[in-house]
Amino acid sequence: MSTTATPNGFGLDDSGRRVIIDPVTRIEGHLRLEVNVDADNVVRNAISAGTMWRGLEVILQGRDPRDAWAFVQRICGVCTGTHALASVRAVEDALRIPIPQNANLIRNIMQLTLYVHDHLVHFYHLHALDWVDVLSALKADPAATSVLAQSISSWPKSSPGYFKDMRDRLAAFVGSGQLGPFRNGYWGHPAYKLPPEANLLAVAHYIEALDFQREIVKIHAILGGKNPHPHWLVGGVPSAINVHNSGAVGALNIERLNMIAEIARKARDFIAQVYVPDLLLIAAHYKEWTQWGAGLSPRNLMSYGEFPRLANDVSAANFGLPRGVILGGDLTRLHEVDLHDPSQIQEFVTHSWYKYPSENQGLHPWDGVTECDFRVGAKGRIENERLLRLDESAKYSYCKAPRYRGEAVEVGPLARLVIGYAAGRTDIKDLVDGALRKLEIPLSALFSTLGRTAARGLEAQWCADRLVAAVEELVANIRNGDVNTANADKWEPSTWPAAAKGAGFAEAPRGALGHWIVIEKGRIANYQCVVPTTWNASPRDPQGNIGSMEASLLGLPMSDPARPLEVLRVIHSFDPCLACATHLYGPDGQSIARVEVV
Repeated sequence: MSTTATPNGFGLDDSGRRVIIDPVTRIEGHLRLEVNVDADNVVRNAISAGTMWRGLEVILQGRDPRDAWAFVQRICGVCTGTHALASVRAVEDALRIPIPQNANLIRNIMQLTLYVHDHLVHFYHLHALDWVDVLSALKADPAATSVLAQSISSWPKSSPGYFKDMRDRLAAFVGSGQLGPFRNGYWGHPAYKLPPEANLLAVAHYIEALDFQREIVKIHAILGGKNPHPHWLVGGVPSAINVHNSGAVGALNIERLNMIAEIARKARDFIAQVYVPDLLLIAAHYKEWTQWGAGLSPRNLMSYGEFPRLANDVSAANFGLPRGVILGGDLTRLHEVDLHDPSQIQEFVTHSWYKYPSENQGLHPWDGVTECDFRVGAKGRIENERLLRLDESAKYSYCKAPRYRGEAVEVGPLARLVIGYAAGRTDIKDLVDGALRKLEIPLSALFSTLGRTAARGLEAQWCADRLVAAVEELVANIRNGDVNTANADKWEPSTWPAAAKGAGFAEAPRGALGHWIVIEKGRIANYQCVVPTTWNASPRDPQGNIGSMEASLLGLPMSDPARPLEVLRVIHSFDPCLACATHLYGPDGQSIARVEVV
């Protein structure tokens, strides 16, 4: 069936009932969405398809497990360190290698820095333009914008002159015709509701956030040698400590520690005085978005837990962000998560472009198979280098379908905050309750597009506070004489067992991340990653049950299917990373297929 294409990669088929968005932009990687709308422009069916294949599992076979982190870190250009962290944890789990407390603290600092940076970039540079009309900002009164800014925050950059300069910069930018990141927005769309002054405020902070993100990643450069793709180490971290020799190359000394502490404090201030106030301001104008994008019904949420307080302790009580699963929306009971239990986590490929020995049988990642099969399915196939309209009854995605005890679950900041809330964690509960009171909405409103977006901002505030505390704890530990950052025990393969299995966990900014490794004779025999967006962008399973992103679109009303802003709002609230979920490697770099908008 032919479609009418637009510059944004959008098509509406001849019947007027299927909307195709390919690619979905302002995300990491390649995602295709197809939704069916009824006569009232309400979404009645949704398909999310990863359109590229991740082949890192195949590339790792036969390699030294101590090197795996360097390969898997290249899965993504954003969540680089969190893949490395899950990888070294998997190897340490397999070989029973403990790590020093300093290494645990430095890993936490690296993760907390990633969270703050990633959430900040997502809100302003990937998601804010779904709520903020950039061209409307040109109509703003700088003096009124200043009054608005000072009413919600004590951030110093709030004078009328500052906002006038920002408006003039924006006008020159728009007048030049070189709109850059603002080129493909649906400006003037009826779903935009912010007044011009709020739009100008948000655009100003969009630009400030661009500058600030360069500052916060210096923490990764200091502790990991560079950013992106900082260095990691099985058995600890590669950050040597030498506080008495300021000239020691690459070592952590007083000057470097003070620099990290100062950047951490600046990050906390920026989140508290810019990000969160902007988030609450925008949310107050879009409260109706607590009605849409709820996702799975019943509500299933999962977190592997993150930020262990003590090294080598994976008990639920040891995590700063708790571990657990909520099934059926029952907040009174947290189910356990055990990455070693084959009955808990399995992946299915019934509707994915992969081959399994049995198409309808799920496999635990230790037994996982990554065999690409991209010429499969009646309609959902690549034929004559052209991707036809997807057929949800066939194979239609390079994402597998992971399930927890047979259930689809949502992962990410919303899952983590709700699980923390259900666990009775006062630090998380107070944070959530405070935001709900300001917005005058109930807890149930979190299960929505707006709730998912708000949860990410609240988590950023939690992480920024913990980042400052973690740096202080590291400094205190060093002052007490502990300078150990690595454990070389079992580093040599001659000390390893002939065969071993390990499971490494991490909570990436986007949700639960697991790496599973099988080691035989000192080499990787199997390696499988199940990443957050694979959970959320999951295709249907053998029973036809859909994943979180597909479920979140059902019942969504659209003002204008030719400009599907509402769909983008919902999907962007998950902060999808198809770069993590799907990568493509041709054996010799040859073209395998060309995917076009049809």
